Order: sequence, then structure tokens, then C-alpha cells
Amino acid sequence: MFVDPEHASASERKRPQRSRTSHREVADELRARIRSGALRPGQRMPTQAKLADEFGVERGAVREALRILQSERLLTNVSKGSPATVAAPEEQARPVTVPAVPQPTMVGLAPRIAAAFAAPHVEIDALCLTSVSLTLALGVALRQIHAGQLKPAKIDVRVLLPSRDIDLAFPAPVDASDGGLLHRRWLAQRNAQGQVLRHNLEALRTTHRMDVRVSFRALPFTPPVKLYLLNGSEALFAYYTLSRREREIDHEHLQLYDAEGTRSLLFAFEQGGDLRDTTFVEQSHLWFNALWETISSELVLK
Repeated sequence: MFVDPEHASASERKRPQRSRTSHREVADELRARIRSGALRPGQRMPTQAKLADEFGVERGAVREALRILQSERLLTNVSKGSPATVAAPEEQARPVTVPAVPQPTMVGLAPRIAAAFAAPHVEIDALCLTSVSLTLALGVALRQIHAGQLKPAKIDVRVLLPSRDIDLAFPAPVDASDGGLLHRRWLAQRNAQGQVLRHNLEALRTTHRMDVRVSFRALPFTPPVKLYLLNGSEALFAYYTLSRREREIDHEHLQLYDAEGTRSLLFAFEQGGDLRDTTFVEQSHLWFNALWETISSELVLK
């Protein structure tokens, strides 16, 4: 029987819908409240039980959300006991370290790239499918440069992307006969995003007199993961997780296998941390350089 939400009882309206909200969505909402001033520095957060009721999630999801915000220096005293506290302004302003909790690419990548641009010599290496996430994430750093908040002297960016001449493992049509249309769409996106990335960075030469170099090379395979290496000291790694979906392309409905790269969870590793992290960063650089210098080829964005 359909029940109009306007006439539902109070108990029904308050009943938690525990399958609809993720811990990342809870973190996003609480982050917005802190940054808007709705939750003020020094203020105690509601209890985990109250937050679980408000968002309709289990307490475990609330704890994960609070840990994310603690890793971003927005909260302190996150534990299973007393409520967390909104961090003081000076604590929030401290540089964000590599987050312990994996974050979606579009949440975690932009602040890490902006932090990398605080160095005099910025070095970014990226291996990805289209460079969409990288192009979008660079926007934060570019806005801070134009606002005078960041002033790197030199910028080197290297990007490895799949070659136009290979049969992509994904995105791939369920029906092999639709491959040509899907490949042309991917290629157009790869080229367009790469051109925007190059234009935005190279424009810094004239607007801010920065030494900028942007290079692309083509891989002979479809990368099953994405990797971002920042200033030789950080490695951000994510899996492309495939799913079957339907999309309309050029007025045709296609069934395909694809991955939402902007939502892929980024696992962060920092050189100088523990032995595992340091080794991962070092080996990631060796792997990227080996691909760049051996089996990759010239890539022309057209």
C-alpha cells in the first residue's frame, strides 16, 4: 500500500533507512557542515548513536565517516567513547597528511595535488585510462596559483594513456559488433581531456612565468589500475572496478563493461612512513619509469 510521505506517522519518518547512505556520504555532509560553520571549532559532535539515527546508517558507518574527517584534520578525539570535537582553526589549517582511510578519487586526489603544488618543483606522473580525474583534480591547484596562494617555479607532468591502436579491454561492448562506436567515443574523451590538461598547465608559462613541461606517451595495453605519483614522495593507487551497464552513445543504447574511474577508491602511500609505504612508493616509480622508457610510444592527442 502506498503511503504519502506527508501523511506518514512520526515513527515511520524517523525509521532508519540503513541501506541507502554510505559512510562516505555521511562524511561529505558532516564536512560541509564544518566548513560552512554550522559545526563550529571546539564544538562537540552529536553522539555516534544520534548520527546513526539521523543518517539512517549503522554506527560502524558513522565511525568510518568520523575517521575520514579526523584524517583530514577536521575532527579530534574520534573514538568509540565520548563524541568527537570539531578541530580548532589552526589544526584544520595544518597540511593534510596522506589519509589513512581510502577515499574516492574525486575526493582524495585534488587536495593531494594541491599540496604537491606547494613545492618549488612539482613532479606528477600519472597512469590512467583518460586523465579525466587528473584534469579535474588539477583545477584546485590552478585556482590557488591564480589567486597567488601557490607559486611553484617548475612543473613536470608525465601521463601514460592507452594507445589508440589497441583493442581496449574496457570500456568494451557486451556485443563485440559495437566496438567501433565505443572506441571512437573513448578516444575522443582521451584526446579532449589530455588537450585540456596540457592547455591549462602550459598557460602558466605566460600568465605566471613558470617553467612547465607536459608529456604524454601511449601504452600498448589497457591499465587495470590508475596510479598517481606526486613529487617523488607519494603514490596514490586505485583499481578500475568493472561493471555491466547501459549507455546511450550517438543515439544508440549499448550494453557495455566499464569502470567509474572518478569513484575508484584511492589507496595512499607516503615515502618516509613505514617500510611498506616507502617500498611501495619506490617500486611504483620504478614501474612507471620502466613503462615510460621501454614499451610506451609517442602519443599524439588527435
